[in-house]
Amino acid sequence: MTVVDADVAAGNGTDETAARAVVDIVTGTWRSQALYAAVALGLPDHLAEGHVTSASLAARAQADPDGVLRLMRLLVAIGVFDGDDRTGYRLTPISRLLRTGTSTSMREMCRLYGEEFHQAWGSVVTAVRTGRSGFEHAFDRTLHEYLAEVPGAGQRFLDAMNAGSAFFADVPKAFDFSRGKTVADLGGGSGNLLSTVLEAHPRLRGLLVDKEHMLPVARNQLVARGCADRCEVVAGDIFRAVPKGVDFYLLSRILQDWDDGECITLLTHCRRAMADESARVLILERVIPDSGTEVLPLLWDLHLLMMAGGRERTLASYESILDGAGLRLEAVHPLALETRLLVAAPVAPGRSR
Repeated sequence: MTVVDADVAAGNGTDETAARAVVDIVTGTWRSQALYAAVALGLPDHLAEGHVTSASLAARAQADPDGVLRLMRLLVAIGVFDGDDRTGYRLTPISRLLRTGTSTSMREMCRLYGEEFHQAWGSVVTAVRTGRSGFEHAFDRTLHEYLAEVPGAGQRFLDAMNAGSAFFADVPKAFDFSRGKTVADLGGGSGNLLSTVLEAHPRLRGLLVDKEHMLPVARNQLVARGCADRCEVVAGDIFRAVPKGVDFYLLSRILQDWDDGECITLLTHCRRAMADESARVLILERVIPDSGTEVLPLLWDLHLLMMAGGRERTLASYESILDGAGLRLEAVHPLALETRLLVAAPVAPGRSR
């Protein structure tokens, strides 16, 4: 007799809906790890090459045929693939996003989340108890140290971030960049966001600032997208200084990694670097809703604790750190994947915020 059966027999009236919800939640990581296994074994690529049975896929992936069959059955059930072992498996829109070498591939995102991030989440209890990064507990170094020190880690991280950046395309539509001449992407990483903005505004010139080990990927991205002749890529620590006299300062998923004091320091650098009152700071982050009905920002909030000891913030929290830096929230624009574009304007000296 199962625990649930015993409760029913005892008249405890187990809520079957609630019990199913518990089971669905606790097995959620099995689904994500099954997706990771498909990517790690290269199954979407092998399937696209014409290996459509478990035996053929297993031979191509150098894996156990029975294991691949059981993995494929689950992945079909959750919509990653279609078909069966008798008629042959087929790609779906989900698995097409997991192929190698496509512009929309989310393959590297799945690898990072299935490997380093999965291991960091194993320290969730420690992180919640201490308020310190689960990644640091799992790897004995911070995420930023790991990316700088482990060969290839920075590239993989940037590739994964690109895969989760579908909202970048919304940015040139949400904000009018035509009223300025220059844009600086602070902590610009892969250069994907800056390239997107420069592509949409051919008269705009760009500047990307990041740590030295992150710059090669950005340079390659800007060249590949035809923006390199209008953009300068420089190494720098944005928490010490930012370029002066720029019209628009981009901060995409930067503030989420730092505490309020560090955020105010960075935003103060931006405020002091602004040439005039027409300059703006554009912040791309997920915002925790007051109602708590949007799950993705809440998931990311806890994920940031796991990775870097960071956090997502409410709109009021953003207004507070902006106020501390001499800035005010001028507008909020919704972007894809429950992301927001926060437009911050300078507060003139002596004027009320």
